[in-house]
Amino acid sequence: MVELNIWEKAMGWRKRQMVSAQLNNEVYDKIRNDTLEEIAIEFEKMKVFEADTMASIAVNIRNMKR
Repeated sequence: MVELNIWEKAMGWRKRQMVSAQLNNEVYDKIRNDTLEEIAIEFEKMKVFEADTMASIAVNIRNMKR
């Protein structure tokens, strides 16, 4: 087995760190998108304004998804 030098080890660590961060971002984006969808659904159910207005607000909320 080949022994890695300090620079090769450091580059591997950084790559693992970046992959981990990317996975965390994907999880946070999913949570964010699911939450925004729940909010949009609740806005569509509201009877405060006309249906078109509430649907428009729901569309604007859905556009906030990543």
